[in-house]
Amino acid sequence: MMALAASGALLLHVFLWGAGAAMLAMPRPWRRFWPVLALPAGLTLQSVVVWAGAWANLRGTDAYGKWSLAVPLLLLAAGVARVGACRIRVDLARLGLVLVTSAASLFLLTLPLAFSGGIPTTVSLGSCDAADYAAGARVLQEFSRGDRTGFLGLTEVVQVMSVDNFPDYWLRLNHFTPSALIALNGSVLGFVPHELATLVTALALAAVVPLVFWISRALLGYSGVVALVLAGIAAVSPVLWYAVAHVAPGQLLAAQAAALLTWAGVALWRGRLTPTRALAFAPVLATAYALILGSYNFFLLVCLVPAVAYAGGLALRGARWARFGGWLAAMLVPLVPAGLVFAERLAGLAERLSLLRTYDFGWPVPAFTAEGWFGLVLAPDLEPLPWAPLRWALSALLVGLLVWAHLRSATGPRPAGWVAVALSVPVLLGYGFLQARGAWLGTNASYDAYKLFAVFFPVLLPACCWWVTLRRSRRLHEWLLVAATAVVVVAGNLAAAGFFMVRLSRAPLRFDPEVVALLRVEAMDEVRGVNLLVPDMWTRLWANVFLLRKEQYFATHTYEARRDTPLRGDWSLESGVVGAAPEFPGWQRLSPRFTLISAAGPHGLRVMPSAGWHGLERTPDGSEQWEWTDRAAVLEIENPRGEPLEVRFVGDARGFGAREVELLNPAGRRTGATFMVGEARTKFILGPVTLPPGVSRWTLRSLEPAARASAADPRQVALCVYQLRVQVGGN
Repeated sequence: MMALAASGALLLHVFLWGAGAAMLAMPRPWRRFWPVLALPAGLTLQSVVVWAGAWANLRGTDAYGKWSLAVPLLLLAAGVARVGACRIRVDLARLGLVLVTSAASLFLLTLPLAFSGGIPTTVSLGSCDAADYAAGARVLQEFSRGDRTGFLGLTEVVQVMSVDNFPDYWLRLNHFTPSALIALNGSVLGFVPHELATLVTALALAAVVPLVFWISRALLGYSGVVALVLAGIAAVSPVLWYAVAHVAPGQLLAAQAAALLTWAGVALWRGRLTPTRALAFAPVLATAYALILGSYNFFLLVCLVPAVAYAGGLALRGARWARFGGWLAAMLVPLVPAGLVFAERLAGLAERLSLLRTYDFGWPVPAFTAEGWFGLVLAPDLEPLPWAPLRWALSALLVGLLVWAHLRSATGPRPAGWVAVALSVPVLLGYGFLQARGAWLGTNASYDAYKLFAVFFPVLLPACCWWVTLRRSRRLHEWLLVAATAVVVVAGNLAAAGFFMVRLSRAPLRFDPEVVALLRVEAMDEVRGVNLLVPDMWTRLWANVFLLRKEQYFATHTYEARRDTPLRGDWSLESGVVGAAPEFPGWQRLSPRFTLISAAGPHGLRVMPSAGWHGLERTPDGSEQWEWTDRAAVLEIENPRGEPLEVRFVGDARGFGAREVELLNPAGRRTGATFMVGEARTKFILGPVTLPPGVSRWTLRSLEPAARASAADPRQVALCVYQLRVQVGGN
């Protein structure tokens, strides 16, 4: 299937980009393990190349993407010369099962696309970030940094802080690297942004899997089998799959950076701290800093917490402050070249933090108790397990085993468990603080808590599994207890992955192929600007992606760099179930779902749902859409004529039970226009009524009270509207 082929090509392409860089960057004692670094190195190198192309004012990755393959090929040649071709085969074979596990995670995440159509596309369980990343990808793929075509230079709409154009918004303030990866891989492999947004996010998770293995082996000292099992848990963990399901590649890229920084920090402290050794780790550290600056630059402030906790704790215990100062310098010096390359990202850090303080981004995410640290939650919403006794029993078991293991390891002459404590406790304390803050203030701080947990998950998971060391006692009952607990954890994560796959195959948000028809508008010379009268944010953002060469105006604050302003467009784009009847000159049907209407024409009505509408819903295949209303559903209609118009309300709806619906005028008085509706779909006509000039608000009101939608859905609903058009005159 095309989706599976696309994900495989993407994986091989990024591995090609990173293989040579990984061979050159890995410090000598660990050089044979370079494959664990290949995917993060490839993603970083691609990001740097696109960054350089943007600042060189090149016309997008479509112009230089294939030529840029010279960079990884030259590095690959240098890496092969350094390591040796025979040695490379041995190194790949040594880590073969780890790489297969990484590829398997990508395969499983691609299966829902294969099940639901077979083509590469973008799906989401709720977040609209995917369309935002696609917009940035199209900018980086087709335009130069200095281009101010249409929407790109529309300061009135796109200004954010010090940024007054769309290209610089991506370079300075938004998550640059995800869009850069979509753009470059799309240009080289022949894909467009909407085909790669979900797959690039899934690949970012696949790149985390080898790092979990590496942290487990190199820092915690687990056996190869245990490390491989933990890598497998990460491959199907609901903690990370939640990020993929909401198309949030930024935190998965930052997770790779956090793992690399933590490994390098602990490894540096454990050996002799010499300038030569510090220089050997500089490429890995610079790679991690570049990755985090390009994606989640604000995590730069906390990315060293586990490493500092580890080294700082040992420095405090032995009063080795001079060594700690040298170690800190070795950790921070590689930030200088990464910061020089991504200087604009460093400069925009304060503004990004200001935006995070100003806006309550995200949504509430359930808090994890101890069993949730290991992925034992209800997927795909991360809700706690439903049966409280089971939940608390699992939590007590896992915490008890963890404490038992730490007490056991603390009895020796050297505190072997300190690394697990340092890598987990500071992050868990920060996570708990953010969850408590969100609950106390009633904000979405729990969303920030989840992101913190997900970014450090490659470090947290191995550290929180310190209880696996109990099996070293060679006591049968302890070995059996550890094995049984591991089976429960693995089974719980596999079950969660299954639920995710089912939900993603029927994702409520799926890229609508009809949006591609909007590219026709970009070719229309008569269209200067477009008012996006598209009710749902997901579709409105995707429409924005395909109209970048035209000015665009939004009635509501759609997203960062898409501010609400007066609707100054000379044409209006309508979608959804509500709109003007397209039966006059100046109207163009772009697709069954999208209509382009001249805003300056004599019948250029603007019709938008207002209060009482519950949001657009669609069938899984997108073939039909509808919108439920409350008892009273308000329509906001703008009549641009300087005189009244005679209009009719023509629709197709069904009721939540039998009910009578009436039309109220802008003064809230009855017009006498009513219709009866039952649970079967019914076509109706209300009117004629007189529409005054300017903006007026009309209300569809059910004479019977609204009712709760279902036991699981608390919405009060009355009418399910499939289509409602405001028709001028007798047409």
